[in-house]
Amino acid sequence: MRKNKYLIVLLAVLLFGNEKVIAQAYNSYFTGSSTDVVTSPLGGICLMGGATENDQAMIWFLERASGGDILVLRASGSDGYNNYFFSELGVTVNSVETIVCNQASASENPYVLERIEKAEAIWFAGGNQWNYISYWRNSSVATKINEAINQRNVVIGGTSAGMAIQGEYYFSAQNGTVTSSQAMSNPYGNLVTIENESFIENEFLIHTVTDTHFDSPDRRGRLATFLARMHVEGIIAPRGVACDEYTAVCVDDEGIARVFGTATDQDYAYFVTSNCILENIGPENCSPANPLTWDANGEALVVYRVKGNEEGTGGMNLSNWQQHQGGEWFRWSVVNGVFAQTASSEVACISETEEAEQTVIRCYPNPVESVLYFSRKENIELFDSTGRKIAEGQHDRFDFTTLPSGPYLLRFLDSNETARIVH
Repeated sequence: MRKNKYLIVLLAVLLFGNEKVIAQAYNSYFTGSSTDVVTSPLGGICLMGGATENDQAMIWFLERASGGDILVLRASGSDGYNNYFFSELGVTVNSVETIVCNQASASENPYVLERIEKAEAIWFAGGNQWNYISYWRNSSVATKINEAINQRNVVIGGTSAGMAIQGEYYFSAQNGTVTSSQAMSNPYGNLVTIENESFIENEFLIHTVTDTHFDSPDRRGRLATFLARMHVEGIIAPRGVACDEYTAVCVDDEGIARVFGTATDQDYAYFVTSNCILENIGPENCSPANPLTWDANGEALVVYRVKGNEEGTGGMNLSNWQQHQGGEWFRWSVVNGVFAQTASSEVACISETEEAEQTVIRCYPNPVESVLYFSRKENIELFDSTGRKIAEGQHDRFDFTTLPSGPYLLRFLDSNETARIVH
């Protein structure tokens, strides 16, 4: 027996020497045709609240890839989506590949970047959103994902953590999760890691934060806290989209959001924004080490709750947050860290602030780190903070990389509308 042990050790040294075994940066699992096809995807966003995937929403997602190649990006797990996407939903696609990023170095790997370039649909699995953010933010992977969205109209989506990273604002979970009571008791506590450093650029999720697993546990209070933080930090009309665990919100390329769910009582999606009648009135108290108060006589936040169904008949138009169907209205408020909800009627108004928001949504992201994209070719003038004109003409994007940081005024010449851009 001792002789056999020595032989095993000798063989290991001969094969591996004294070097440490280095973990592979990524794992790939491939199903389908290895011959790449190029199709014309229809764009859109699929936001899924977690737990079991909703089949009807997944069919919607796959159909918008127009028969192309599906890429699943994740930071844990393996190939659980491959057969489900490729053969179990009845939608013909060319291939499904899952790439599991085991470390941040995968975000610069040429093969990983090439697979993003060739995908017609990109899906983010669940897991730990901080892994996604810390691995991919400010990396070539993030650049390629945004190019896929903005230049090739790729459909994108995710569940649980994969939904949580989709908004311009996002809960990073860098220090772990946070409950509603913890968030409302101290909006600036160590666990309330709400961020907006440029990551994923979804046109219809500008000034929006998403939240998942909304019914288990109750996360209404923490979403209200996220929105309060956004308001205090300069977003006058912050918005939130949240899903219960078996619910999905599918947003097409025009901004029309449809809510899919099952027959259970808790398959709801929530579209939440500050009360437009109150104009610029924000939280009464949103400060470090103090409980949140955002009350406005119980009218602080306006909520449209939609029960999902298999047909996805209810929803909201996220291009203007005005047209809607199939839901019911509520008001949310928080007083001294205690959440309250009341049934109410629709707030039928568009404030000056919301009109400005609708103008800004024509260009994204804002704040902009490098390239500002326009939803169509626009005739614009751009001015710096001193009033000096620094650009004019027809643009479908504008590169801010060489410009100094600060505020800029963007004028749309065809409509004489303006937008404040932060770089």
